[in-house]
Amino acid sequence: MVEVQKYLGPASAVAFDFETAPLDGWRHEDKSALDPHKACIAGVSFSTAEGDGIYVPITHRVGNNADVGEVMALLSDFAANDKIIKIAHNLAFEASFLYKHGIVIQPPVYDTIAAAQLTLKSNTEIRSLADSGLKTLTAELFNTEMPTFSQTTGGRHFDELDSGDAETIRYACADSDYTLRLYHLFNNWFDKWLPCHRIITERVESPTAVYCGLMKFNGLLVDAERMKAQGARCEKERQRLREKIAFIIGDVNIGENAGTAAFKKYLFEDLGLPVLKTTAKYQEAADDETLVLLSEWCEQNRPDLVPLLKYIQEYRRCGKIQSTYIDGYGKYINPVTGRIHADLMPLATETGRFASRRPNLQNMPRAGADDIGVRNFFIAPEGKLLLSLDFSQIELRVGAFYCRDEKMIDTYRTGGDIHDQTAAVIFGEGKHGKEQRTIAKNVNFGTFYGLFPRGLQRTLKFKAGLEKSLEDCEKIISNLKAGYPKLTEWQDSTKTKAKSARFTETALGRRRYLPGITSQDWGKQSFAERCALNTPIQGTAADILKLALGRILTGLPKRPWLRPLLQIHDELVFELPEGKVGEATMFIKQCMEQQPFAEFDIPVIADTTVGARFGEMKEQEVIAL
Repeated sequence: MVEVQKYLGPASAVAFDFETAPLDGWRHEDKSALDPHKACIAGVSFSTAEGDGIYVPITHRVGNNADVGEVMALLSDFAANDKIIKIAHNLAFEASFLYKHGIVIQPPVYDTIAAAQLTLKSNTEIRSLADSGLKTLTAELFNTEMPTFSQTTGGRHFDELDSGDAETIRYACADSDYTLRLYHLFNNWFDKWLPCHRIITERVESPTAVYCGLMKFNGLLVDAERMKAQGARCEKERQRLREKIAFIIGDVNIGENAGTAAFKKYLFEDLGLPVLKTTAKYQEAADDETLVLLSEWCEQNRPDLVPLLKYIQEYRRCGKIQSTYIDGYGKYINPVTGRIHADLMPLATETGRFASRRPNLQNMPRAGADDIGVRNFFIAPEGKLLLSLDFSQIELRVGAFYCRDEKMIDTYRTGGDIHDQTAAVIFGEGKHGKEQRTIAKNVNFGTFYGLFPRGLQRTLKFKAGLEKSLEDCEKIISNLKAGYPKLTEWQDSTKTKAKSARFTETALGRRRYLPGITSQDWGKQSFAERCALNTPIQGTAADILKLALGRILTGLPKRPWLRPLLQIHDELVFELPEGKVGEATMFIKQCMEQQPFAEFDIPVIADTTVGARFGEMKEQEVIAL
């Protein structure tokens, strides 16, 4: 290791990259080398200067290897060194393999795949994840075609290559070398065109990438028996509903989701029901909203068909539970861990909010709205608990910060209830009933995004189950604008500014381009105007959460028992020993509730729940030390 340490020497920025290979027992499985639970690090390359690099083999089956213990000790020191910028392309991957060895890589860090997704590929288009692969970028930006993995290995695993062969070393070092070149290239671009995006890359997205690697490694433990039992119940119910539907409509094929052409023909031609909604291609729609509308129409005009539509709605609901939450989640249970290790993608949306895939855990029902029991599929191991901290009304707080309305700001600064405040603004002072509070709550969550009367009417109908006339909705919005005058001022000035600049930004300068905002097509312009309003709010809320992840990250080496599991909506989930709940809660709340940046003057609150099962979490009282 002396030569490696000498190579790293006084370097202040070092790119590194792992080559991995499957463990015995998993060498037949496709892509198992990418799973730290099924694979190991075959070797690591470093680059401290462009056109240069070294490769340290660790577990090659052909050729010489460095001592594993010595390499891990070096990597541990390297990961903890606050004087070195640790650079990787897809830092979450390297972070997950280091975490397997108990190493939590610490800032300063730099993820060039995140940097790529914060640069422009055209005048108005930010690069997507699909545009940001290392080989894609190298070909585009350096006019160099890197050899592919299959070309280099010839169908073998990387640890089956001779560790001393020149091609093995060249392939491994090229990844680090070009990652370092991208680091310099992107920083020069940021400094010239978008300095704020360099700060976001370094201070927000790169620490977040590390945190995502930890979450993916840990995953969520699944109660497979409960999931299986729920699936059986669901299929039994679907069979019952199929029989009832068939009794009414005969042998019409409804398919798995009651959306077949045959079923639509039966509804709109054979039964002659009105077409109350169409698809984007102007065909008859038969989605959930359409079924609600048809049910209401039938209650007045064809009451004999109401049972059929109710059966169809339940059939579709059961189908969604089965396909999305049972089959959809169940196929991703890792056989090694019994857990689901989803890909958390912090830059997959234009606002900067997280997305998830393989599977999409972001579509999990929110706490308090999970009548299906999806969250109960996820549990803590024996002797441990799940701890959840959820930002309270973070988007509304960000909205208050932007529009500077005194009533909103005062409500949050004094610990008041914003929904009661909005109910008072809409309906006047006094005690408000459940319906008025429900209206206020739904209005609040659409307030900052340019709510229209018809949109409010649909929201109240389909999300809150409240029937309100268009005139009632117009009056509600009119009262809201009169009661929160700064809100309308902010909306108007934000749209005007976006039309002039052709983009909108978050408080930290995360930019979203809006070429459609000057379009003559009303639909495109209206969509761009809504983006101009929602991006600063949703994007700033996302940045606040990601800044908290960076603070949590720095405290994890001292708390190896605290294991990040998931980010979902505005919620962070952890696994920890039963006796550590108080200590963990205080630490995480401090990280989340800290003033996110100097200008943000609205209190930020994180609500805490704890439990052995994700769907049965109880509020956790926090006692200040």
